Amino acid sequence: MFIKGENIYLRALEPSDVDVLYKWENNREIWQVSNTQTPFSRYVLEQFLVNAHEDIYTNKQLRLIISQHGNDAAVGAIDLFDFDPYHLRAGIGILISEEYRNKGYAYEALLLLKDYAFNTLLLKQLYANVTVTAPASLQLFEKSGFEKIGLKKQWNRVSANEFSDEWLLQLINQ
Repeated sequence: MFIKGENIYLRALEPSDVDVLYKWENNREIWQVSNTQTPFSRYVLEQFLVNAHEDIYTNKQLRLIISQHGNDAAVGAIDLFDFDPYHLRAGIGILISEEYRNKGYAYEALLLLKDYAFNTLLLKQLYANVTVTAPASLQLFEKSGFEKIGLKKQWNRVSANEFSDEWLLQLINQ
């Protein structure tokens, strides 16, 4: 699947993505926002890729690679997760590889996926969870039309005795 934007496009996962997924999924710096606590083996990621062709109604999630026009570099990934076809909603998450940040790719990818979610999947709403320690992510979602609807206090454990708050943001398809 290709969803084309001005500078990037969103595409389905390919078997050749295993190396970049291995790098991203095993980056401990982002584990806190992805709710990961253990590393992923290459085998587990290969199996994930084998089943990536199943549609969102089966898996209840969709991961797309954000690729740059021209050189086709994988600059990040964007996910719909916790897909609920009855209530017509899904969570949305985004990762941009460090070397591609602050170039507008996240904003463009979010707009493309938002359009797909509302106009193809016909979802009523999207939501995002953003830790208070990620002001750039909060700004990204707010710029894209999401509204803060709640603060989950001491939601994420940062260390043995330290917790951080997390914003819940929502975007309703009018």
